[in-house]
Order: sequence, then C-alpha cells, then structure tokens
Amino acid sequence: MAEAAAPPDGAGRPHIAPLRRTLRGLLRDPLGTLVGLADAAPGQVVQLNLGTIRPYLVAEPAHVQHVLRDNAANYTRAGNSMMWKSVRKLAGDGILSEGPAWEDSRRRLQPHFTAKRIDAVVDDMSRAISEAVDELAEPARAGVPVDAATEISRIICQAVIRVFFGNKISVPDGVRVVAEQDTVATSLRFRLLAPFLPEAVPAPGDRAFRRAVRNIDDILLPLVRAERAHPDGGDDILAALARARDADGRELTEQRVRDDLVSMFATTTETTYVVLTWLFPLLEQLPDIADRLYAEIDRVVGPGEVISREQLGQLQYTRMVLDELVRMYPSGWLVPRTAIADDVIGDTRIRAGGTVILSPYVTQRLARFWERPDVFDPERFAPDRPRRSHRYAYYPFGGGAHQCIGQYLFQLEAPLIVATLLSRFRYRLRTPGMPNPQLAASLRPRERVPLLLTPHRQRVPA
Repeated sequence: MAEAAAPPDGAGRPHIAPLRRTLRGLLRDPLGTLVGLADAAPGQVVQLNLGTIRPYLVAEPAHVQHVLRDNAANYTRAGNSMMWKSVRKLAGDGILSEGPAWEDSRRRLQPHFTAKRIDAVVDDMSRAISEAVDELAEPARAGVPVDAATEISRIICQAVIRVFFGNKISVPDGVRVVAEQDTVATSLRFRLLAPFLPEAVPAPGDRAFRRAVRNIDDILLPLVRAERAHPDGGDDILAALARARDADGRELTEQRVRDDLVSMFATTTETTYVVLTWLFPLLEQLPDIADRLYAEIDRVVGPGEVISREQLGQLQYTRMVLDELVRMYPSGWLVPRTAIADDVIGDTRIRAGGTVILSPYVTQRLARFWERPDVFDPERFAPDRPRRSHRYAYYPFGGGAHQCIGQYLFQLEAPLIVATLLSRFRYRLRTPGMPNPQLAASLRPRERVPLLLTPHRQRVPA
C-alpha cells in the first residue's frame, strides 16, 4: 500500500483503512463496512485505499460541517467527480450541478418550495393523496397483493402532478418517469463502486442508464415543447419554466427547461418514494411502534377523512417515526465532493483534486453520537429529548447551500401519505423480513415489498 501524502505544517496523516480488509468488506457489506471504519476512528478522517483511488471518508459531524458549510466553496460537485458526472447525464446543468448554472436554477425553482407555498397547497395535496389511496380498496377487498414501491410512487405522482405540475403530466406517465428514475439510480451502482473507471470504458448498467434517460425525455420533452408553444400563464412549475429567463434576462433554451423539469420531478418524488418503502417491513417487525402509530392515526384521522392541515400538526408520533426512518435509511446516503484546493479537515491534509465522501447513513449510525444506533427508536425525536450534540450528526437532507429544496415538502407529504394509508388499511407482508439495501445513487430496498392490504375502517359517506 502506498504511503499517505506528507502532511502540511500542523496537519497529520489520515487514518488509512487496510486495503485487503476494506475491499473484502465493501464487496460483502459496503454500508456496514463504512460505518465500522468510521466508528473505529473517532475524530479522524478515514482514507479508503481502493487501489487507483483513495477517497477520504468524512463522517465526524464537525468535519461534515466544514465540507458542507464552513469551507463549502472548496468542495465541488462539478468536474468528473464520483457520481455527479453520471447524474448530470440525467439532470443536465441545473439544480444538481454547480456554479452559475446551479445558482440560476436554484433562483428559478426555490419559490415553488418555500414553506408558504407548500402550506398553501397542503389541502389540495391531501385530497389528491386521499383519492389515490382510495384506489387500493379494490385489491384489498380481492386479497390481491400490491407492490409497496409501485403504489407509493403512484400516490406521490397523483399528489405532486396536481399541485406542482397542474395535471399537465398524466399519472401513468408520472409513474413511468419514477420507474425510469429508479433504473437510473440502480444502474449507477457499478460506477459508484469503481469510480476510477474511465467513461470511455463500458460498464454494467451503462446501457440501462442511457435507455432510461431516453424514456424520460420521450415523456417530458413533448410537454416542454407544448408549453413553450402555447403558454397558459399558469403558476405550475412547467408554466413557470416555460416563461423563465436566465440571470442575463434571456429566454431559457429548451434543454435548460428540460433539465430543470427533470430535476424538479425527481425532487418532488424520489426521496418520499424511496424512504417510505422501508417503513412497511420495519413496522411489521416492531409491533409496539406500529400499534402506537396506528393508535395516533386512528385518534386524529376519522374513517375516510381527507386530512387537514390542523390534523397534520397533531400527528406528532407519526413525524417522530418518519424522522427516525430518514435517520436509519436516508435516501441521499452518499454525498461525494471534489476538493478544489489543498485543505485541512480536522488535522488531515486533503490535497487538491482529492475525493471526499460524506454519508448521512454513516454519520447517523455512529455509536458515539447515537445510543443503540442500529435500533429503530422514534423516541430519539420526542419533543422533550435533549438536542443532538452537533447539528451535523443528523443531516438526511444534506446541508449548506446545497441542502435539498424538497425537505419541507417531504415533512408534509410523507406524514399525509402514511396517515391516509394507515387510517384506511392494515397490511401484512407477503414476504416477511427486512429487504436488503440496494447500493445505488439513492438508498432503496433491493427486493420488492409486496403488501396484502385489509380494509381497516369504513369510509364515511360525504
């Protein structure tokens, strides 16, 4: 194994993970291996020796803050960095990019995700979710299993298409886009594990990735062109993008409108869809937590009710369950960055061009910051619990300037879906047990989660 670079004055060497043990562990249990390496090196940056690439694993909350906030200008998503090059092939130079293009997209899109804007559409969102959940009554009566991921994506699409896209995308097309996003995320797996592989060298998943991007464009590009040809003056995202201007006052190109639209569809669907799929197998293994969650929902939500903004505020335990869910299973589990210039994190020298890996999954499972970190315990987020020891011990939605703009949407959308669904149905897994995590661009179950639903309470006629 090569020696670490000589440190600058006052800076020490990183903790270097052994090559053979690290590679064996990453192949067998990548997530557990990363947590173990970080747990074994408290207060340190861990350098992963992966042969031709030696990224730095930054898990200490204070070090995460340094990368995402304190010296964020030195750590970029641009260039050919791990994961982001492939992501830009899907989303282009927009809100998932860096620099002026990112700033321009953020300026255009942020108004659609302010707390005031989201609060204003909660009632419409709740009605759309209620109508989508009602469609599960037939398979429940017939005893036909439904796939959790597919149904959650359908419910989310029905809600966000109505309130953010003015019903200009059909729900079936929206579900198809979500499915193609899933293909994009999972097809990146090999390149995540082999970031040193040149783009010119074919890799497993490349063909599926390109096909998924084409399919997404086949759905969304005609909508962009139709809206630009016949603008309707609406306030939905598609209408706003069609008449938007860049920072210099010029009309956006079709490609930039397309890039922002793809990013926004992913922002409004991906996190909620991926995270909630984990909830069902978890609850079946934790009957005490499930019973308490059911009891709260039954107390707050009447049979078949469309949940109001006021009722949503009363679902405190539901929110605690979801906060713990994104602690244990954050969708954005991997946050790679590239150092622009030499830097020091803690007492470790980071050379310009070095790859820095942050992982909410790893930091949020460190035993020195979380008691029994592998135990699902919503009580961690009870209102009377002490504040966490560090702001960045918990950052499931990222941090700093690039923090996910869909965070507030998730905090309203996810409890609406959970409470509406569980107020009307109970379920059991057709295949018991927790699915294995799928290492992809976002953290998702590898296996399907088929549910057998049972009607819980009769809907009260309007």
